[in-house]
Amino acid sequence: MGLTFAQKVLAKKAGLSSVAVGQIVDIEPDYCMSHDNTAAIAKTFAKFGVEKVKNPERFVIVLDHTVPASTEEYAKGHKEIREFVEKQGIKAFYDAGVGICHQVLPEMGYALPGSLIVGSDSHTTAYGALGAFSAGVGRSEMAALYATSKIWLKTPASFKVQVEGKLTEPITSKDLVLKIIGDIGADGALYKSVEFAGEAVEAMSLSARLVLSNMAAEMGAKNGYCAPDKKTFAFLEGRAVAEYTPVYPDPDAEYERILTYDALQLGPQVAKPHTVDNVCPVEDVEGTKIHQALIGTCTNGRLEDLRLAARHLEGKKVAKGVRMLVLPASQEILIEALRAGLVEIFARAGALVLSPGCGPCLGAHQGVLAAGEVCISTANRNFQGRMGSNEAATYLASPATVAASAVAGVITDPRKARRGGGA
Repeated sequence: MGLTFAQKVLAKKAGLSSVAVGQIVDIEPDYCMSHDNTAAIAKTFAKFGVEKVKNPERFVIVLDHTVPASTEEYAKGHKEIREFVEKQGIKAFYDAGVGICHQVLPEMGYALPGSLIVGSDSHTTAYGALGAFSAGVGRSEMAALYATSKIWLKTPASFKVQVEGKLTEPITSKDLVLKIIGDIGADGALYKSVEFAGEAVEAMSLSARLVLSNMAAEMGAKNGYCAPDKKTFAFLEGRAVAEYTPVYPDPDAEYERILTYDALQLGPQVAKPHTVDNVCPVEDVEGTKIHQALIGTCTNGRLEDLRLAARHLEGKKVAKGVRMLVLPASQEILIEALRAGLVEIFARAGALVLSPGCGPCLGAHQGVLAAGEVCISTANRNFQGRMGSNEAATYLASPATVAASAVAGVITDPRKARRGGGA
């Protein structure tokens, strides 16, 4: 039998001809990412008695979770991080406002096909959309990487998700990945490498694939891979910080499980409170009153997501009693949205456009929910208390569903929403 993507890339990075599923390998990641948690990681690193970060060129640090700082405590943490990167000579430092780490790394050319990236954030799986093996690690592991540049990984078994047909608006890759997570459960792909393939995935934009790989974490996956192609290479033209060699699974690779979907049979999906795998068709929750609608985050904050939302908002108003927040994933996307006239559409509809960052997604600031309030969001998690009160509720959906719902004031099927000409 042939080898999966995970087996091939881990063997390559370990300097071996091949590795078996379950085999532990010692590797040096191409890049290591951390964000606002860098302050805590640096404190752990200091306890090792090591003065300098080994290979500072391998580390990418992005301030994104609570930006701008909302309290003195957050400001203190940011200050410590700025001092740390200066002292350690870490050049790949992106301060508040550049964007969310999972958008910044692809934009800045670090997420390369065939590369191996680890990050102290569970949604590091996102970079698999560009053909990387990318996995989340703990803070203590990242501190050890500062000191040694090395980590061991167990070679995961692989799932293959084969998606035929083609997604047609308003159905998106968010609907697809929610359907998959609902089918297999939040731990259905625990420590697996998930390979997304098939006609529908090949037809997707890079932005749409990033949604699949990002949310692979919500099915427990260690990695979420999409085969790099001409779209990937075109995006990386002029961005890639290093030369790269794509890695592809063998045609006869052995998978622990193969799941098959028909994109043409898929409708809008919604994850109900309080777990991401509590998924149902939008029809099951239509009419649910909402108080807040969130478009954006690292999952669905790219230009095509904003365009889709704007098509459902143009010429309309956000419903009375609903707060709508729009959160571009990066400064680059915000500028593109301004040039495209999307920010004006959002503002005229009554939405609040926020600076790039994680803000409302993790409930640290910007759009915190009160008890009894309901939010519909394009983010990747809806855990109890994540966006504020433990007595609030968050539903997850696509940009189309969220925008249509913001106009209606209740959860709405975007296929039924009338575009243009007012609500």
